[in-house]
Amino acid sequence: MVRAQQTPTFSTDVKVVNILATVRNKSGALMGQLTQDDFTVSEEGRPQTIRYFAAETNLPLTLGLMVDTSGSQVKVLDAERGASMRFLDRVFREKKDQAFIMQFDTSVKVRQPLTSSSRKLDDAMAYVDAETERQIRLQGGAGTLLYDAVIEACNEIMKKQTGRKALIVLTDGVDFGSEGTVKESVDAALRADTLIYSILYSDPGAYGIGGGHDGRRVLQDLSENSGGDFFEVSRKQTVEQVFAILEEELRNQYNIGYVSDKPVTLSEFRNIQLAAKQKGLTVQARRRYWAQR
Repeated sequence: MVRAQQTPTFSTDVKVVNILATVRNKSGALMGQLTQDDFTVSEEGRPQTIRYFAAETNLPLTLGLMVDTSGSQVKVLDAERGASMRFLDRVFREKKDQAFIMQFDTSVKVRQPLTSSSRKLDDAMAYVDAETERQIRLQGGAGTLLYDAVIEACNEIMKKQTGRKALIVLTDGVDFGSEGTVKESVDAALRADTLIYSILYSDPGAYGIGGGHDGRRVLQDLSENSGGDFFEVSRKQTVEQVFAILEEELRNQYNIGYVSDKPVTLSEFRNIQLAAKQKGLTVQARRRYWAQR
């Protein structure tokens, strides 16, 4: 007998810690048929009682599509735009989900504020473009405000939303000029309960002979520490294939909620661990949350 899943309903006077998780087996296949009894969760090493559980295949989703439009991305921008539009066409559900489009280079621009309209998203994507030389001169030089863009997206947009939230960041991972840091970007995502899915898409010749810039570690940090996932576009894996994997992940998430056994007397980050009881399963989820007093 399959245990019925409990639809999360949250009382306003109870502070529920929500964890979005993806589970894979040893071969890397997504596990989409697990129940509440298949998981354990602990906070700072103390076992917690799972009170809410749902497979997230059908619940509303708030997406932020963030595209690096700095000079180093000029040659891959057309492919990014096309793949992004096709991804939204497949994943985005009109009137149920909502999304926004942001681009970043020497500045951060919201091309399309949060909307439930597929048409508006498609129209806005056509205007996501690289800076002109004149714009770069007016800004006082080239830059890539990756960290500032993530922080702004989390603080100004995602923090105000509820439910499933994810940023999809297409970039080579190299930041020039941000006031914020990688750590501050992750902290902002955790405070906003937002997953970061980063896609490393780079032009090998963008930084001249020998390159010298590798954003892989930065993007892995952003994704792994926020509970999202990291992907890399390569000769073996196209941007279209990356988006197909990402689409599958978003359709096979679990939402697990608990109420901490330790009341919040001081706002702080707390360590959490979500695990699957069955051996051989890997759980992808955030490892910290912001306990707000």
